[in-house]
Amino acid sequence: MTNTTHRSDDADLREQVRARYADAARAASPASGATTGDTGASCCAPSPAAAIEVDDRFGAALYDADTTTDLPAAAVLASLGCGNPTAVADLHPGERVLDLGSGGGIDVLLSARRVGPTGFAYGVDMTGEMLDLARTNATAAGVSNVEFREGTIEALPFDDASIDVVISNCVVNLSTDKPAVLAETFRVLAPGGRVGISDVVAEDDVTPAQRAERGSYVGCIAGALSRTEYLEGLAAAGFSDASVEFTHEVAPGLHGAIVKATKPTAQTS
Repeated sequence: MTNTTHRSDDADLREQVRARYADAARAASPASGATTGDTGASCCAPSPAAAIEVDDRFGAALYDADTTTDLPAAAVLASLGCGNPTAVADLHPGERVLDLGSGGGIDVLLSARRVGPTGFAYGVDMTGEMLDLARTNATAAGVSNVEFREGTIEALPFDDASIDVVISNCVVNLSTDKPAVLAETFRVLAPGGRVGISDVVAEDDVTPAQRAERGSYVGCIAGALSRTEYLEGLAAAGFSDASVEFTHEVAPGLHGAIVKATKPTAQTS
């Protein structure tokens, strides 16, 4: 009975996340008449009843204006994250990049620009409305070295060792099975591949109950890992050289953070 209840709770949380993403996609869609000056809906920005409010701790405000000036307004408006992973992933021409939970496509489009015509940028998302918006944004931007696939970050629709860099912007904390996310990330990365993730991370002394008190799951707070939990999870998945660097506070004891790790070039015995 406990396992059944747990699976039901996980399914409910996933549907809440999917519904919030779908709402955000509709709000950012060009058909809605939205512009970059609109507030819009944010998956990582909590609902009005949550403990913190929509402000410059989430979304497009975390990107340099010069970086996004050539992107479609809908891609910028649909930015729902807590950082700018493309600014820390150190992308190089010719690399294959995968964005977990790619949303409206802002980080995929920015990655495609950085890896150039010899590289490729993929996005994966479970929400049809976001995938439609991302593809529309890619067409509007005239970017061809991109592809958006439907799927979950716990079961990535990519072959083993097919990606050089995995990025993500405030999405891992939304998963109800984070060990699966980290294991799948490790699987799809080529040896020597690396992770550059922006996420919400809790201080080690903030308990799961306290995280839940300070924000909702769909608001990227209740589901956040602590710094130690993140580092232990990366190590368990097989990563090396892992680090978690806090960048800005999003709620008491919880921070936007840069998470980095590397897949070893050879497996150690």
